[in-house]
Amino acid sequence: MRLTRRSFIQASAATGGALLAGCAAGKPATNAMDKAAATAKPKGEDAGKWIANTCQGCTTWCPIEIFVQNGRAVKVRGNQLSKANSGYVCPRGHLILQQIYDPDRIKTPMKRTNPQKGRNIDPKFVPISWDEAMDTVADQIIELRKNNESHKFLLMRGRYSDQNGILYGNIPKMIGSPNNISHSSICAEVEKMGAYYTEGYFGYRDYDLDNMKYLIVWACDPISSNRQVPNAIRKLNKILENGTVAAIDPRMSNTAAKAHEWMPITPATDGAVAIAMAHHILVNGLWSKEFCGDFNDGRNRFIKGQTVSENDFNEKNTNGLVKWWNIALKDADPSWAAKEAGVEQAQIERIATGFAKAAPNCGVWYGPNMQPRGTYAVMAMHALNGLVGATDSVGGVITGMGAPSSGYPKIDAHQDEISKKGSKNTKIDQRGYLNMPALKGGKSGGGVVANNVANAILANDPYDIKVAIGYFNNFNFSGTEGQRWDKAMAKVPFFAHIVPMFSEMTYFADIVLPSTLHHSEQWSSVRSKANLHGHVSIQQPVIDRMFDVHAPETEIVWMLAEKLALKGFPNILNWLKDFKDPETGKAPTNAAEFGLYAVKIRTHKAWDPALNKDYKGDRPSGWKEFVEKGIVNSPKYEFGKKWKDGFSKTVTKKFEFYSETLKKALEGHAEKHKTTVDNVLTVTNYEARGELAFVPHYETPKRHGSRSAYPFDLIDMKSRHNREGRSANTTWSYTFKSCDPGDVNEQDVIQINPADARRLGINEGDMVKVTSVLSSLKVRARLWEGVRPGCAAKCFGQGHHAMGRVAAKDFANAVPRGANFNEIMPDDYDRLSGSTARNGGFTGVRIEKA
Repeated sequence: MRLTRRSFIQASAATGGALLAGCAAGKPATNAMDKAAATAKPKGEDAGKWIANTCQGCTTWCPIEIFVQNGRAVKVRGNQLSKANSGYVCPRGHLILQQIYDPDRIKTPMKRTNPQKGRNIDPKFVPISWDEAMDTVADQIIELRKNNESHKFLLMRGRYSDQNGILYGNIPKMIGSPNNISHSSICAEVEKMGAYYTEGYFGYRDYDLDNMKYLIVWACDPISSNRQVPNAIRKLNKILENGTVAAIDPRMSNTAAKAHEWMPITPATDGAVAIAMAHHILVNGLWSKEFCGDFNDGRNRFIKGQTVSENDFNEKNTNGLVKWWNIALKDADPSWAAKEAGVEQAQIERIATGFAKAAPNCGVWYGPNMQPRGTYAVMAMHALNGLVGATDSVGGVITGMGAPSSGYPKIDAHQDEISKKGSKNTKIDQRGYLNMPALKGGKSGGGVVANNVANAILANDPYDIKVAIGYFNNFNFSGTEGQRWDKAMAKVPFFAHIVPMFSEMTYFADIVLPSTLHHSEQWSSVRSKANLHGHVSIQQPVIDRMFDVHAPETEIVWMLAEKLALKGFPNILNWLKDFKDPETGKAPTNAAEFGLYAVKIRTHKAWDPALNKDYKGDRPSGWKEFVEKGIVNSPKYEFGKKWKDGFSKTVTKKFEFYSETLKKALEGHAEKHKTTVDNVLTVTNYEARGELAFVPHYETPKRHGSRSAYPFDLIDMKSRHNREGRSANTTWSYTFKSCDPGDVNEQDVIQINPADARRLGINEGDMVKVTSVLSSLKVRARLWEGVRPGCAAKCFGQGHHAMGRVAAKDFANAVPRGANFNEIMPDDYDRLSGSTARNGGFTGVRIEKA
């Protein structure tokens, strides 16, 4: 049977009709005014069961429960035992139901019959068996190893569970490749640089919202899309009533709409405002003497324009406060920043004063800041938390927390020489190159540069890729200048895609492997944190699988390992057989058993009383109770440990305003390439030279397109309905689109300030052409005062030409519904972190009536 795009849709429609017919008997009564219905016994929850699971709609990874009646998932709520989200979910959680029963899901493995590849080229997929699919993939891997080209294997990861260490962490190494590439730098990593190069923590922060008196929400939207959403929704009101919330963002977000202060700065001037606030706090003597220290004689010598002697200041828990002042702050007062950012000086001073006076019960909650020079901006934001002593304080900012987990069996005994040799090659994403330091963890090349993989493939630098596997990823859509990915994936000779939905990237696959959904169809586990608690939570099947799908990180790995063993490479299968059930000691004999045992092993410390005797968090009696409850909460975070014991991951063991940690990393990268730090910064397009490179400071915006030709700053926003791109084919995400401030139900729009629209002769609802230095797109205009004049705001997640009949305007012919702004955003990076640039108005655009 040959499947064209159109026949694929027809088959999906037939399945969708069967699904709807199957649930007709359970259709809820709508005749609310009928007397018989009114007196009938209500149909309550007794007929079903709440089953514990975990939502992965964002990186909060909230513990949830799914209500199942007659084998059908019908409702979602937060896990009532979870301390992370207190039993609540945000809108993303409810979209799970439409994901599960999406009739456009991929239902069986398929293979490509059209050798030509391209966005508008029909792959002519044909349904095949899992046996044939895995046999084909195994042949490709064996061929690479036979030709001593194992390093030309590439694994790309999107969403993952805590079992990712199997497929993502170890399978490439065992094949003989260094190339396991995560999506993370496409959507986050810059923000982690702020906390890492000040206090040594590379991760997402938490916030003591119960005791906070002043919250600055900076370039993010905690009650909409920036992690810990249910917790933020529930607790923001307390700060609004008893304290102050200030939002700094060019666009009025959900949080800004509720805040006491909204500061609509010019995009990418965040660093200017942050260091001006630090200047204001210091000259007014509002810094934390308890945390930072004070002048020896108690007299404030921080005076605008004046250099201060380091000998006059007795520093406590911090390093280089006076150096920071002398290098970057002494002239950076609010009047200067107000001109840079296009806001009022008085507002900068008012927010800085209120923030500092509330200390330590305050915090700066900042977002991704994926700007070309974003590292220094987030360092400046996070430095404010240290300056007022909010870090590691009650009512302040938390960096830490975790949950118990156990390791997997080691691969060492199963690695052959091909594996060991091949995995030592340079990674494909060019991390650690002179122009791409990617300094995660203080190491040159320590971070991933996912979006650059397309460039590397096209350039055969450091080599070509011959076999690729991707799972739960869609880089052709989510990466900026996605046209590069189209060309790159067309060039790769063999690509297998493991996904539940038919994405833009799937069109380039040679083999398509349909995946289970984490939250409802497979065994897996997740570790995360929120609300001062870490947790490990379960993901388990809540319904019978409707389609011929398998779990990517466990079951598919086992099936592939079996095929490889039959072809003379048993090493991976032998390793997987080391995964023995902690309860019975039995080794797995099939994919389903392996999937279950892998989860039991990873969570072993969480549920086995013999292994967690001294654990002060939840202690279930065993596996059965853990599965039933679905969660193990850690004890509440203990404040003040870093004040007492020091910041163990920084070079000085202190909170660093002058970052010796960054200095060491930059000098190491420069030495690696036999050059200077100044030259590294020149090549990577930063402005800092000399000592300025080691302190938080302001870098002027880097922008593609002149102001005269492209007068608008394009700013992106994230929808509170976006389940990391996998909710685009759900009707609810469009029906309730106006939940995103300024957007319109059932439409895709670009938000323009009415003053700008009048000048251009654009009316509400007009189709407009939006042009960058790269290309153009057409989208409907939305006139809204909630976007700063001179800016145009567009929501991420729309403009799919794939994903299904809701996401695309014409799925069969690859016609998009709306516009994907990644197609007009140039490929650029914050090179110190390796992160893709997509924020900060770095793309200039011209807008005209279409």
